Amino acid sequence: MADSTFLAPELNDTESMGEETVRFQELLLKASKELQQAQTARPDSTQIQPKPGFCVKTNSSEGKVFINICHSPSIPPPADVTEDELLQMLEEDQAGFRIPMSLGEPHAELDAKGQGCTAYDVAVNSNFYLRMQNSDFLRELVITIAREGLEDKYGLQLNPEWRMLKYRSFLGSISQQNIRSQQRPRIQELGTLDASGSLGTCHGPERPHLNLWLEAPDLLLAEVDLPKLDGAQGLALEIGENRLVIGGPQQLYHLDATVPLRIDSEASRAAFHRRRKQLMVSMPLLAASS
Repeated sequence: MADSTFLAPELNDTESMGEETVRFQELLLKASKELQQAQTARPDSTQIQPKPGFCVKTNSSEGKVFINICHSPSIPPPADVTEDELLQMLEEDQAGFRIPMSLGEPHAELDAKGQGCTAYDVAVNSNFYLRMQNSDFLRELVITIAREGLEDKYGLQLNPEWRMLKYRSFLGSISQQNIRSQQRPRIQELGTLDASGSLGTCHGPERPHLNLWLEAPDLLLAEVDLPKLDGAQGLALEIGENRLVIGGPQQLYHLDATVPLRIDSEASRAAFHRRRKQLMVSMPLLAASS
């Protein structure tokens, strides 16, 4: 839970938050309800046919496992960050960078020796795949994330050691996959708020531009524009169960946003995007109270 001394007390009362902040909360509530309703119905989906890329071989306690890394233009691309920026995020153990993937169902195949094995098809965005072809770093990162994603989804324990097949771009046959095509409810962006809660010029610390959206029913993402900063040094971030508080160095920025969703503050992560001068925050959501 966030330190209460870091929270602006004037934001504890809805009446003092201003019309724009109240409207912001209403938009969050509306999007949250739409996603909760979507959980009870089958989401709209689009069938895609991934194209082959390359194949890696590993194993589990049950035998050989092959992962076909495929691609499709229908898969959303990840954020456009440089390798140096991405490396910094990973070194700081931050979760501001995500690679959208479609993890296919397991299918039984025969390897080159005619022995039984299991194959999985993992699809990424086609343009990102082209970029990955010229980068050993990105290729290894995708393989690692794909392996961990398959372990989480199917309860596997795969050997972290792997080998790329030289003469085969895939094993078996690449099946069609269904990906979600339903537009996710996105929270309307808000401009800077002054002390009275209306749009305008701030006196004292500036309230940065905040953009929030529900990436999934259990994941809230945030982007905070901090154009006056070159890095995360001096930034203070506090995440409570329903509160997001950011303080900038030299009192350049201050943001105190009440979020009408239950945030898992322990699992939340943040990363600073140097080129875009944005703080990206990933906030998993707790299950609604019964």
